[in-house]
Amino acid sequence: MSGYYREKLSAHRLERVYAIAPPRVRRYLDAEIDYVLARVRPGDAVLELGCGYGRVLGPLAAKARNVWGIDTSGESLALARATIASAANCSLARMDACRLGFRDGAFDRVVCIQNGISAFHVDARELVRESVRVTRPGGLALFSSYSEAFWEDRLEWFALQAAEGLVGEIDRERTRDGEIVCADGFTATTVGARRFEALAEELDLSARIFEVDSSSVFCEIEAGAPRRSKKG
Repeated sequence: MSGYYREKLSAHRLERVYAIAPPRVRRYLDAEIDYVLARVRPGDAVLELGCGYGRVLGPLAAKARNVWGIDTSGESLALARATIASAANCSLARMDACRLGFRDGAFDRVVCIQNGISAFHVDARELVRESVRVTRPGGLALFSSYSEAFWEDRLEWFALQAAEGLVGEIDRERTRDGEIVCADGFTATTVGARRFEALAEELDLSARIFEVDSSSVFCEIEAGAPRRSKKG
C-alpha cells in the first residue's frame, strides 16, 4: 500500500482526515458503509483491506460473524486495536493487500472501499486477483472509487486536509480529470466504471458496477461466477 499513508497519513492524522470531513463527504462515507453492510450477512467472515485506524471495522463486526482488518501501517493498526477493543470477533494483521496471508476462499466478503483500489498505489489487477483468491466461490469482493459527480466535494475535502497540513498544498494547475495532485508529491486518482469493467474483463471475472449516492462507483465481483459485467 502507499508509503504516504503508512509514513505520513496514518493513525491519528488519518483519523483527523475523517473528523474534518464536511457534511456532504460524511454522507458519502456513510453511504459507502451502508452499501457494504447491506451485502454482509450475520454468518459471514469478512476481510477489510486497508482498515486504517478501524473506522469501518466496528460496523462490520456488529453485523458479521467475524472480521479481519489488514493494513501496512503499524501505527494505524495500534489505534485500530483501541478503536475495536470491545469487538471480540475482530482481528487485525499487518499485511500487504496484494500478498494476503490467508488460504484460498477464506472469506465470504472482501471489502476495499474509500478508493483503496487507487489509494494503495498498487497494481489494480494484482489487488483484485488476490482479493478474489481469498473470497469463497459465490462470495463477493467489493471495491469502490469516486463518482465523477463527487469531484467538487472531494476537492473541497482535500483542500481542508491541506489547510491542516495533513497533505501537501493542492497543485491547482495539475489537479484535473479526477486526479488530485499535491505539492509534496502525493496524488489521489480514481477508478471509473469503464476501468472496473476492463479489469473484470482482463481477469475473466463476473462484475456488477453501481453508482451509489452520486458519490461512489462500486464494483461488486462474485467469486467463481461465469464472467459477465453489467452496470447497476
